[in-house]
Amino acid sequence: MEYEFLKSLVIILGLSAIIVFILGRIKVSSIAGFLFAGVILGPHGLKLIKDVHNVEVLADIGIILLMFTIGLEFSLKNLLMMRRSVFGGGLLQVFITSASVTLLSFMLLDYRMNVAVFTGFLISLSSTAIVMKILHEKGELYTPHSRMSLGILIFQDLCVVPFMLLIPILAGNGGGISDIIYIILKAAIVIGIVLFSANWGVPHIMHQIVNTRSRELFVITIILLCLGTAFVTSLFGLSLALGAFLAGIVISESEYASQAISDILPFKESFTGIFFVSIGMLLDLSFLRINFPVIIAAVIVILILKTLTASASAFASGQSLRSSVQTGLFLSQIGEFSFVLAVAGRASGLLIGDNYQIFLAASVMTMILTPFIINASAPFSLWLVSRKTFHRFERIRKSAEKVDVHGRRSEHVIIIGFGMNGRNLANVLRESEIPYVILDMNNSTVLKMKKRGEPIYYGDGTRIEILHRLGIQTAKVLVIAISDAAATRRIVQIARKGHAGLYIIVRTRYVSEVDDLIKLGANEVIPEEFETSIEIFSRVLDHYHVPGNVIKAHIDNVRKNSYSILRGIELPKKHLAERYELLKGIETETYLLKKSCSIVGCSLKALNLRSETGATIIAVKRGDTMHQNPPPDFILMAGDILLFIGNREDINHAIEYLELRQDHSAG
Repeated sequence: MEYEFLKSLVIILGLSAIIVFILGRIKVSSIAGFLFAGVILGPHGLKLIKDVHNVEVLADIGIILLMFTIGLEFSLKNLLMMRRSVFGGGLLQVFITSASVTLLSFMLLDYRMNVAVFTGFLISLSSTAIVMKILHEKGELYTPHSRMSLGILIFQDLCVVPFMLLIPILAGNGGGISDIIYIILKAAIVIGIVLFSANWGVPHIMHQIVNTRSRELFVITIILLCLGTAFVTSLFGLSLALGAFLAGIVISESEYASQAISDILPFKESFTGIFFVSIGMLLDLSFLRINFPVIIAAVIVILILKTLTASASAFASGQSLRSSVQTGLFLSQIGEFSFVLAVAGRASGLLIGDNYQIFLAASVMTMILTPFIINASAPFSLWLVSRKTFHRFERIRKSAEKVDVHGRRSEHVIIIGFGMNGRNLANVLRESEIPYVILDMNNSTVLKMKKRGEPIYYGDGTRIEILHRLGIQTAKVLVIAISDAAATRRIVQIARKGHAGLYIIVRTRYVSEVDDLIKLGANEVIPEEFETSIEIFSRVLDHYHVPGNVIKAHIDNVRKNSYSILRGIELPKKHLAERYELLKGIETETYLLKKSCSIVGCSLKALNLRSETGATIIAVKRGDTMHQNPPPDFILMAGDILLFIGNREDINHAIEYLELRQDHSAG
């Protein structure tokens, strides 16, 4: 039928929307919903989609757009800033995982070496889409384990390119050393041409396109660059995904990257969803039912192996044991690009028969379990590192062993977390000559600030021995300013047990966390979202000329009892309206007295501005001194700035009156 494709698309989008909505209510990732939809719709499910090829075409577009947006968000400058986690943790994780899986596959499963190596490639990749989406939803993008996870994921995404290039070689279709060199040389030439255009051709073209002020033309050009670059690289025998990634890199180095991301994002989200649907369609339910024990065993092995290898890589890169365990749990699933490799490997004969179906089933199940694993990662990691068996691992952290300030300070402030809040607090304490000590888990920050003379140490605040070395028993105030909610609760709990009289101040992201932290022992909890709301409503009220003392009263009421008033009681809208009506139309204006003005030397009483115009002088600025409510005998001098108040009509009359006196004097 001529409308069969449209019918398939409607069925896919409709059922996917329903499943994603239902799973979303129980906090399951939308990607898992798309996978479920594919299983139900596909040839092994209800067989609602007959022409799977059309869906695969849309899935290819989804991968192209996914790689393109990753390229857009991939900045060479950001890469250098995260080089420790990317090239340290990422390289270790990919190497250790690939090597481990290769050995297990070769020795225990009796795979051929080329197949074992390819299997190692598949298992080493994790899901950037799932992990980043969950971290964004949880508001944990800036925690130590999230930064490390992001760095490793970036390296994994970069590894997709060489992995794709190595598939023909592993399959025996790439020839000898000369063919390998030829493929690498060809890839280097194509990449070089594309990156050269990033600095010359594309910025000029985009500048001309933007000057037309046509958003439609801008969007079309972005899509053309994405698909066109992918098509050109495919003509040279390279992957479509590589071309799309390079196109994203090209635009990411220009000033148009942000707009391109916002315009392309809706397309990417839609087509990427279809990609996961297409993956779900490949899952054979009858095979899953027959081989369920084998698949479950594969899932368990993958989750444990990837958790261990990623944790070890993060730990070796300078992370604490707790953050390393969380990083390992975050990256324990199979990634979306593993499916891309799997399809290419299947076509090359590297993944055939039951092995292909086992990989698909196990991968889909790890993705489905990921949201639950991430939610459990914080309490599990805290429980694990509290075991005595793992205490010896923490002693490996040489920088943590250097924390030896116990007994040297008393009545000092302990700052945990050296982000913007921690740095501002440290600056104020230093100027006020109040002793303080800092604890942070970003090793690069510790090394950098140590060189600047800051009393900063590397360590995990959830460990009681670390807090003892910081002198918690003799400290006066503890300030916790980190983005890890689970770690914050744990620190408050052990700090209160370690020092009953310690004054604990906590910065948190959401007001919903306030009550729990107070119960655990915090004296004050400052939620960022409400401090932002205070700033907003203060400025709004000020714009409506609400008296300053009234605004301050509202602020005090909000902050009193840990923000409970603003959570439970609305601000009085009627009073605000009444105050606005009271001050409606009242404005202020300033006027500079020049030497030629005839009123120079006159007193305010002689000027008689209020009787003549209706405006009232409320202050006179002379040099750096502000004379508020000047008396009637106040003598005006050249250079004085008059500040007067009144309605707009009175102010206009005052300006005309003063200008008239000025002109009269000049005449």
